Amino acid sequence: MLSKEVLMTLYDRLFQAYGPQKWWPAETAFEMMAGAVLTQNIAWGNVEKAIANLKQAGQLDLEAIHRLGHERLAELIRPSGYFNVKARRLKNLCAWLLSQGGLDSLQEFPTDTLRQALLSVNGIGPETADDILLYAFARPVFVIDSYTRRLLKKLTLLNVPDVDYEGLRHCFETALEPDPVMFNEYHALIVQHAKQKCTDQADCKHCLVEESITN
Repeated sequence: MLSKEVLMTLYDRLFQAYGPQKWWPAETAFEMMAGAVLTQNIAWGNVEKAIANLKQAGQLDLEAIHRLGHERLAELIRPSGYFNVKARRLKNLCAWLLSQGGLDSLQEFPTDTLRQALLSVNGIGPETADDILLYAFARPVFVIDSYTRRLLKKLTLLNVPDVDYEGLRHCFETALEPDPVMFNEYHALIVQHAKQKCTDQADCKHCLVEESITN
């Protein structure tokens, strides 16, 4: 079990190294949700190109994407990779959101109910659902991605190396206070750390973060 002390020590190191991240970079909650679908299995820079295409075409809108033909949508989001699959997933998400009365109507859903509803949408898995819950709805859920697992393994903090997604998410949410603002920053800092390279210098930020922590 990951302790609060260890997880907060890691958070403090990350924050000291990289500072506030102001993530997720989106102008609207729907843009954030679209980005969460588009970033599946692809680097964020490619997602930015797809989002820019949608904006330039005046199509980065719930109802606009719902109305858009599959081929046109796929072409606009081509930079994000797997564009035919992601076009279907985006349209599935839009259809579901509209069937629920839009984003505002979902604000009243309890977090667990909303999470299960998101997971029922074809193409929305646990990580994407939790991205949406945390960043679009400000719910206190911790997003577990490959970067998080890699960092914990590097620090030998995973007592059970093959713990599944839900188990690891539960570890974070049990140990930490349910604070969506801190969860947002924590996850963003882990992603930022993953982008950094060790400089092998005395003031190396990478080494600062990855110095041994006793669990």
